Amino acid sequence: MNDPRLTAQRTREFIRSEVLPIDDAHDGDIEAAGGDLVRVKLQAAARSHGIFAPHAPTEFGGGGLGMVDRAAVFEEAGYSLFGPLALNIAAPDEGNMHLLDHVATPDQRREFLAPLARGEIRSGFAMTEPSPGAGSDPSALMTVAQRSSGGGWLINGRKRFITGADGAGFFIVMARTAGTPGDPGHGATMFLVPAHAEGVQVGRHVHTQDRSMVGGHCEMTFTDVEVPDSAILGEPDLGFRYAQVRLGPARMTHVMRWLGAARRAHETAVRVVAERRAFGERLVDLGMMQQMIADSEIDLAATRSLLLKACAVLDDGGRGSEETSIAKVFAGESLCRVADRAQQMCGGLGVSADLPVARIARELRPFRIYDGPSEVHRYSIAKRAARRIVGVQQ
Repeated sequence: MNDPRLTAQRTREFIRSEVLPIDDAHDGDIEAAGGDLVRVKLQAAARSHGIFAPHAPTEFGGGGLGMVDRAAVFEEAGYSLFGPLALNIAAPDEGNMHLLDHVATPDQRREFLAPLARGEIRSGFAMTEPSPGAGSDPSALMTVAQRSSGGGWLINGRKRFITGADGAGFFIVMARTAGTPGDPGHGATMFLVPAHAEGVQVGRHVHTQDRSMVGGHCEMTFTDVEVPDSAILGEPDLGFRYAQVRLGPARMTHVMRWLGAARRAHETAVRVVAERRAFGERLVDLGMMQQMIADSEIDLAATRSLLLKACAVLDDGGRGSEETSIAKVFAGESLCRVADRAQQMCGGLGVSADLPVARIARELRPFRIYDGPSEVHRYSIAKRAARRIVGVQQ
């Protein structure tokens, strides 16, 4: 799996032959398709094609691809809403693998990263909380971890919108170990918490418009969950700093996957308008239709360019805060435009389950909120610009 071009080609063939039929048969609804059962089936098929976990460490059977090299592979996988799950590159597991690979101790790698990379378990990243807790502003974190009488830590708090929580094997839990809600940048610690630990409760599924994420988006409660010092991922009180290891790359892999989905919507629409006729002409020959096609081609190309620029910075060891924020905002909005145009081009079929276009639009829309709303990223981009251009300190 060392040649990313060959891996991308194999992924393209695999997605079209084995994944798209299941995706299409169930309108992109992973639970309707079988949830974890179909995940296991698809991942076994991906292994047989030599394309499983292309990003994971080679020591655990992965391909070890860097950010730039994985972009085309992830895009091809994202052509189907179930494709990332099949290759074990879906959120949140992919981002958690990246974080564990860079931060985990040798023992933590064996206990958590190894089975996750092999697809033996799933995971969750438990940071988001009900208001007034952590959301777009992580410094509002209210879940707390305090020293226990046994020398470890007791975690208490509530979480919400925890993707993949139902059926996960473990969670990376962000909890406050110092300071008070509103303290920026300090006082949080990440803990590795097995799902079977006493006091861990996965509650109701928050029903959202997207349906392709196995395990749903759930509420969780942590009640006197006791973990040892060895459960700390990174260092105490530096959880926000270590989270940056995950967040930038995870945003870019989201872009990769959704780029593939938007491309499918666009290509589907172009095929429809090339076949249909109205007003004595093929729809594809009408000027208004050509403008929509061209605008979507531009949006896809610009998204890919910004993505690769950000990935190059990450591969070179940079944080890429600016580049990943810009790419994430642009992609979230441009790919929604692509899907929306595709629906318009397809007319009534574009809002039906007869084509994949409507479900792709349905799944894409939350990306403008997930992993930081566009408005929060714009806030950060503007602050950095003010400091760089006129030295304004904020």
